[in-house]
Amino acid sequence: MAERVTFESTSGPILAGIIDPPDGEVRGWGVFSHGFTLGKDSPAAARICKQLASEGVGMLRFDNLGLGDSEGDWGDGSFTHKVADTVQAARFMADQGRPVHLLVGHSFGGAAAIAATGDVPGVQAVATIGAPVEPRHAEHNYDAVLGRVFADGHAQWMVGGRALTLKRHFVEDVRRADLRSKIREMDSPLLVMHSPTDSTVDISNAGEIFQEARHPRSFVSLEGADHLLTAPGQAKRAARIISAWADQYLTV
Repeated sequence: MAERVTFESTSGPILAGIIDPPDGEVRGWGVFSHGFTLGKDSPAAARICKQLASEGVGMLRFDNLGLGDSEGDWGDGSFTHKVADTVQAARFMADQGRPVHLLVGHSFGGAAAIAATGDVPGVQAVATIGAPVEPRHAEHNYDAVLGRVFADGHAQWMVGGRALTLKRHFVEDVRRADLRSKIREMDSPLLVMHSPTDSTVDISNAGEIFQEARHPRSFVSLEGADHLLTAPGQAKRAARIISAWADQYLTV
């Protein structure tokens, strides 16, 4: 049965998460980093984590700052903050006696998972789904309000029927993020997954991530999938691929 948990973010507010425990024998534990403004209950996060759990890999998925059930203001976050809280989530799991062996990230969260890898002891495998090679790719979501952000320091931004506050430091932090160097520094095996029909993050991003990475590296094309993995069976399919690929790297 899923466990609802909370832990402190790196800036203080309490983050809410769900641990999907393994069914049967424990093959390993992991952390899932969700997309830009999605959350732990988004289809990709929930379905992938539940499927991995059904195959023996327990997963923690959590809401980033100011999203879902987590405290704080989303506008006080940044890419750097998201990376730090991914590391914090892994630390929380380790403190529970569930050391993290696998990091999985979707979209913007895939970039965060890569960037967090070097700061999570014991990570043995990293998988990304629809990740951008440059975190600033997220700027296309809020480019209409950038003028006001730089003029006033912040601006209200409507996404998914809710108002978020976009702050100048967030934009500047995302623009400064250098994911390519993080990819080149990775020691962990990397699985890059992407749909050739992804209309949100073009598949060319997967090619660039793959080229920057060192071996062992793998690429899987998610034919027929949309960026959010909402089509029936697509998230579960991605999870099954991750499970099979990661098997040789997971040790408990």
